[in-house]
Amino acid sequence: MRLGVIMLVHTALTRAEEVIRRWVEADCPVVVHVDRNVSREDHARFTEALADLGPMVSFARRHRCEWGTWGLVAATQDAAEQMLLKHRDVGHVFLASGSCLPLRPIEELKAWLAARPETDFIESATTADVPWTVGGLSDERFTLRFPFSWKRQRKLFDRYVKLQRRLGVRRRIPAGIVPHMGSQWWCLTRRTLSAILTDPMRPAHDRYFRRVWIPDESYFQTLVRLYSTEVESRSLTLSKFDFQGKPHIFYDDHLELLRRSDCFVARKIWPQADLLYDTFLGTIAPKRDAEPNPGKIDRVFAKATERRTRGRPGLYMQSRFPNENWERGITSARYSVFEGFEELFEDFAPWLARLSGARVHGHLFGPDVAEFEGGQAHVAGALSASAALRDYNPRAFLTNLIWSGRGERQCFSYGPADTEAISWIIAKDQNATISVISGAWAVALFRAGGDFGAVRAEAARLQKLEADHIAALRSPYAKARVQVWTMAEFIEAPMEVLQHAAEAATGAAPGERRLTEVPKMVDLGGFGQFLQQLKNEGMHPHLMGDFPVDPGAAGRRRAARKPYLVR
Repeated sequence: MRLGVIMLVHTALTRAEEVIRRWVEADCPVVVHVDRNVSREDHARFTEALADLGPMVSFARRHRCEWGTWGLVAATQDAAEQMLLKHRDVGHVFLASGSCLPLRPIEELKAWLAARPETDFIESATTADVPWTVGGLSDERFTLRFPFSWKRQRKLFDRYVKLQRRLGVRRRIPAGIVPHMGSQWWCLTRRTLSAILTDPMRPAHDRYFRRVWIPDESYFQTLVRLYSTEVESRSLTLSKFDFQGKPHIFYDDHLELLRRSDCFVARKIWPQADLLYDTFLGTIAPKRDAEPNPGKIDRVFAKATERRTRGRPGLYMQSRFPNENWERGITSARYSVFEGFEELFEDFAPWLARLSGARVHGHLFGPDVAEFEGGQAHVAGALSASAALRDYNPRAFLTNLIWSGRGERQCFSYGPADTEAISWIIAKDQNATISVISGAWAVALFRAGGDFGAVRAEAARLQKLEADHIAALRSPYAKARVQVWTMAEFIEAPMEVLQHAAEAATGAAPGERRLTEVPKMVDLGGFGQFLQQLKNEGMHPHLMGDFPVDPGAAGRRRAARKPYLVR
């Protein structure tokens, strides 16, 4: 018994001709269906180019084949009827497309099928067991009507589906059949295919499936269950789909991957993949009894899908810019944010850099300039210190900074006067370690002096901004590691706060390393009276905690408990 091939062609006719000749060389008759959308001139040139193959190649009546419509089934039916009529010695019929390419010697496929003369190879699973449907309409594709094209008439398609749902429309499934789904590409025995095409119930079946959505993936997959004595639910054609349900296209750099699969045929092959066509249409090394096993390369496709959908943490670029909250991680590496420390210590940044070896910036999101380490105007990642450029997309600025600085920890200061847009971003970033001394921004106002009315207004504004920021840090949506102290808590135990800051910058475990030096703290004499004056003017500086009016009292209480170093 011979192997017959049905080929559905709609583009890249020159490549289809090459593959047809390969099938014929292996003594496989081919019935070709050319999509009616192909111009008459191209069709005429195509048929003329294959005329020398004589009766081994014939052409079926042409149909207009649009994705998801009945035309694909009608084209397959006509081609199958012609195959069974003209080639009575055909035992199996293999359905392929013009973008399919044999990966192994066709003689091996013929021998493999000859050893399984009664087996039908077609992916066929009930809707409840199908995990690959994308875009909904699993059961509904069999119970609703779909007279409109999903691609050309999308609005009508969607509105008609909604209307049927609203009216409770439910089509009656013909008696005796249970809807199944699977790959369009199959290899059926002559007996099973003939039974499907000559069934007295075929007119009823055709009427029903004509209004099913994507009938080419359910017509033969359903009816094969009525007639086959042995169904092996798998396709002999290697075809992979991405997370959107679109077929993967194989290029020249997939050569070794395709070889490793041991599959007989693969689709879709890129028409310009010269290396693939030259290799697999040339002399192919036999694999003898190797079982076709697409599972060998499933891991590669799963990894590719994960990389495409989730990417690498913190990597954004023109070709991959995920929707918000779809990303695998906002940033690519751990970093530390210090709020209030620069206001309380005169040389905090250089001290932290010496202690941790990290790259310690100033206020990266300051109102006037991005304070890069050492006052640089530009840093790795083509990042400019310009506040206007930075604030055009603060999120991209941060993610680029962390990505470009992979391998060394980044640290920077932040405060309520800085760019507000970054607040929620760092709060939701699991890579961020945020240490906050709330109310420390008031120290700068206290030291600057000036008109107290203006100072009070600015203090009220900054307190509102910091309160919103701390609320974000304490939100259930926050993923950052956060530690907040009030000014009152800080003044009670500044060494504990500095110890935590050192651990946050180095990633050390609590108590793992002791401080041998500390930065110089600013003079807070009179700060308590400053806060009291704010209260007297009607502003309540609640973020500072119960800061003592007399800082000396706090110092005496602190000294009674434990000493701390001040350089």
